[in-house]
Amino acid sequence: MGGNAYAERFVLTARTELTDRMLIFGGRHLTVLAEYETHNNGRRPHRSRQLRPPRPDHPAADLSQERIKRRPVLGGLISEYERAA
Repeated sequence: MGGNAYAERFVLTARTELTDRMLIFGGRHLTVLAEYETHNNGRRPHRSRQLRPPRPDHPAADLSQERIKRRPVLGGLISEYERAA
């Protein structure tokens, strides 16, 4: 898969998960794209990486063994899950 295909896949995913679900008015609202990129690269599972994110910013939770806490991202548009304390 060439570099252009990766960019196209990110744009498609960001569009379907984010921009198709909200209105963006001006440059200040574009900060949601930076927050989405952080979520996409640090927490969102990727099938091509055996459901691990490209640059994990925390250990993956074992969903079958531990209590899980839901954390809303982007005003609840997306949810992230992590081990409960």
